[in-house]
Amino acid sequence: MRIVEGDFSDPRVIALLKIHLTSARAETAAGSAHALDINGLQSPGISFWTIWEDETLLGIGALKRLSGDHGEVKSMHTAQSARRKGVGTAMLRHIIASARAKGMSRLSLETGSWDYFRPARALYNRHGFVDCPPFGDYVADPNSIFMSLDLRNA
Repeated sequence: MRIVEGDFSDPRVIALLKIHLTSARAETAAGSAHALDINGLQSPGISFWTIWEDETLLGIGALKRLSGDHGEVKSMHTAQSARRKGVGTAMLRHIIASARAKGMSRLSLETGSWDYFRPARALYNRHGFVDCPPFGDYVADPNSIFMSLDLRNA
């Protein structure tokens, strides 16, 4: 597997981003989905990566800088055919390493509270993320779970 900067002009990347956005919105209550669309992922302060095996796109992930020392995991998604093969772990480790390299000491994320998001929450727990209060512009929402990782101690 290789992780590279995401190419927003690649139709395979666009297709997986659309699947991610559609599924996140379908599996979350109206108004509680916080997945970024293609334009959102191209905003300043966001790094976006894709993960490949040969020419097959396996997954996507992004890091959003919230402040000088705080980042947010965004748009983590593994293609259905690549699940349970370590793709999410590889991308999450890449995002964590990138956050550290950018001088961040804290990495946070928002994910859904519904059963659909249970595997994602388990992945984040395995990598040291713990529940936390809402951060940034988020507000408490029963459809959201907020998690954070202290990069100084992880």
